Amino acid sequence: MVQLQQDGVARRIIAAIKAQIHSGAYRPGDRLPSSRAFAAEWGASRTTVTAAYNQLNAEGYLIIRQGARAIVAPGLERASGEAPITAAQPRSLSAFARRLLALPPPVEQQPAKVADFRYGDLSGADFPVLAWRRASTKAILQRAARLRYGDPQGSSVLRNALQAYLWRARGISCTPDRIVIVNGSQQGLDLCARLLLDPGDPFVIENPGYLLARHAFVAAGGVAVPVAVDADGLSTDALPPARLAYVTPSHQFPLGGVLSATRRRSLLAWAKATGATIVEDDYDGEYRHDIAPIPPLQTLDAESVIYVGTFSKTLSPTLRLGYLVVPPGLCRAFSEAKRLTDRHAPLLEQDVLADLLTSGAYERHVRSIRRKNAERRQVLLRALTDHLGSRVTVAGADTGLHVVAWMNGIAAEREPAIIAAARAAGIGLYPVSPLYDPSEPRPGTAGFVLGYAGLDTEALRRGIAVLAPIFAEHR
Repeated sequence: MVQLQQDGVARRIIAAIKAQIHSGAYRPGDRLPSSRAFAAEWGASRTTVTAAYNQLNAEGYLIIRQGARAIVAPGLERASGEAPITAAQPRSLSAFARRLLALPPPVEQQPAKVADFRYGDLSGADFPVLAWRRASTKAILQRAARLRYGDPQGSSVLRNALQAYLWRARGISCTPDRIVIVNGSQQGLDLCARLLLDPGDPFVIENPGYLLARHAFVAAGGVAVPVAVDADGLSTDALPPARLAYVTPSHQFPLGGVLSATRRRSLLAWAKATGATIVEDDYDGEYRHDIAPIPPLQTLDAESVIYVGTFSKTLSPTLRLGYLVVPPGLCRAFSEAKRLTDRHAPLLEQDVLADLLTSGAYERHVRSIRRKNAERRQVLLRALTDHLGSRVTVAGADTGLHVVAWMNGIAAEREPAIIAAARAAGIGLYPVSPLYDPSEPRPGTAGFVLGYAGLDTEALRRGIAVLAPIFAEHR
């Protein structure tokens, strides 16, 4: 403890002397007080002051000679008219950085106390702790004799296990060398943006749609071409030429529509005709409630579609593991881009996940949480009906882990006031309007995205019960 205190005093002495030199109070050739005098002035030990002087000597700020007082080193004088150095001066930023900073920042809020309906959260109680711990222990004990960087596309063991799982669960036929393991689907989208778009290139994106996908493509220099969606997903009647189209065909985010068979064929034909690449984000494909599983677009055209998957909606968003299934001609580009970005995803977590997939533990877990989230969904829908009745229209309830609640009779401009009132009552509520392209008209009715996978059934009931009178006040 004493040593830590001395180190702290020495750091403060060093910082104070540097500040005096930078400000011009001490100039080259000036002598500093003796270590004894400085120690008395600061109330520090002489040993501490001597250590600080020696550090400044090593950094070139002071010159120390035996038997003489320390002097300020030459070359540190301030130029005439130069302002004192107080902080690092801003550097010029790249075009990418300027585009990035021009995007609206996310609104971060602390979790609400009564019920937080933020989409993307999962219940901590649902995580398969025992299965993960067993697989983790096994992976640690089987560590290689030599620790080294791995394949940028991901562990071959995991890619083999994932290839088999995708065939069983989603009907995707691919070889392991076409799978790229990424740090969450967001990194996958960022790689797609960097590899498929040049500045000025147009990209088609659903309106409304996933905001961070739009931001990834805009930051890369792409120009958004928003296309409206309805109950049948993306409207494909008059798609413009573009380099890329980002879609969520199995469960449109956020409105929940499923891309119809006719529109699927139309979208794929458009991609073939224009040479565009389709980025298919199957972010919650494991959750089907009242409908049969929808085959991915990738199963219809493996050459035009990049399939994006994630474990954030089944295991945990904190795990940061996702994957891409890319066309054969793009494998090397994605592999090299991943290598430059971060070498590869964490190998221990990949080994653990591979064990869960091969042992069947992952699919058992998915079946379990599918039942739990189906129950949560039923409780939420029942609560909305009981407390709001015809005053609410629910969209997107057949699949996924959220619904959109349109509040009939409440204007969209009332959303901020409703959100503030809900937050004051301990409810986290999130509007759908920011998910619309800012250049396009937005709905006139207030709408909210209600995620339910992070809440227990009692919190869902209480949350809607608290919200009902707040909505009534704003009709």
